[in-house]
Amino acid sequence: MLFETYQLKSMKLKNHVVMPPMCMYSANTEGFANDFHFVHYATRAIGGVGLIIQEATAITPNGRISENDLGIWNDAHVPGLKKIVDLIHQNGSVAGIQVNHAGRKAKVSSGVILAPSALGYSNDYEMPHEMTKKDIKDVIKAFADAARRADEAGYDLLELHGAHGYLIFQFLSPISNQRTDEYKDGKVFLREVMEAVTKVWPKEKVLCLRVSATEYVEGGVTPEMISEIINSVKDLGLDIIHVSSGGNVLVKINAYPGYQLGLAERVKELTGLPVIGGGLISDIVLAEHAVASKRCDLVYLGRVLLREPYFVLNQAKEVGYDIEYPKAYLRGKK
Repeated sequence: MLFETYQLKSMKLKNHVVMPPMCMYSANTEGFANDFHFVHYATRAIGGVGLIIQEATAITPNGRISENDLGIWNDAHVPGLKKIVDLIHQNGSVAGIQVNHAGRKAKVSSGVILAPSALGYSNDYEMPHEMTKKDIKDVIKAFADAARRADEAGYDLLELHGAHGYLIFQFLSPISNQRTDEYKDGKVFLREVMEAVTKVWPKEKVLCLRVSATEYVEGGVTPEMISEIINSVKDLGLDIIHVSSGGNVLVKINAYPGYQLGLAERVKELTGLPVIGGGLISDIVLAEHAVASKRCDLVYLGRVLLREPYFVLNQAKEVGYDIEYPKAYLRGKK
């Protein structure tokens, strides 16, 4: 099944393989894309990936994971982002973008660090300010503005980053959200973000939410809890869930090939929505199994695609597929 086509709304993929968002830390300090990004994303498209989701792209300057993150907080960012989209499309893949606010995990030299509550992530991070109601409304508007710009740039899928301990997840987790107002219920913030985003993101395009389905500590988010949250907002037009784990608490994770597939399967079961699953998968047979066994609908390959951009092309035959090779590289086909 891995190399069969897959369609969701207007998005048609040539296979079930996804390159997930991976921070590249290669933009200039104003958040603009450059030649590195054009080469990086085009190469993975040439390499046969069905869906490429661009790295966490910051919706505000003080919401960056690092000062070298790509940005989407300014209309001036759109032309560079559009070039990334065009290169992905021209080389046979579908383009997604993950939009993000890092919250208390932002590392920037200027601007106020914001979070649901004034609780630090670790000693290596600045202590955040608890967000005021105005701060919350401003960030919600920034998510909507980012969605509008993503549509203008031509992305086929928009992914809200609600995983790995960044701002949306900080609201969702009782560990990082100790507010006493209505936003103590993290679903309120997520719902307001989605309401604002869906006013500008076209209904025919795919809306995705990435989540951490567990925090690996007592008192944190569980697959059942995150699924209940998803079920409370899916009526707003949520199309697919990208399932990950961890990131909000410093904890050692027992990571092994496919270690998050069970989480993806559980979220799919409890929500009834399609899911993207994975976790340290670097074996095409395991990727095929993940999809064929219906543990997930799409499977993401991360670090292996950093090491081997043409992994999908070169490994397809291992699971019985002889997929089309780029004409320019036919002499190198094994």
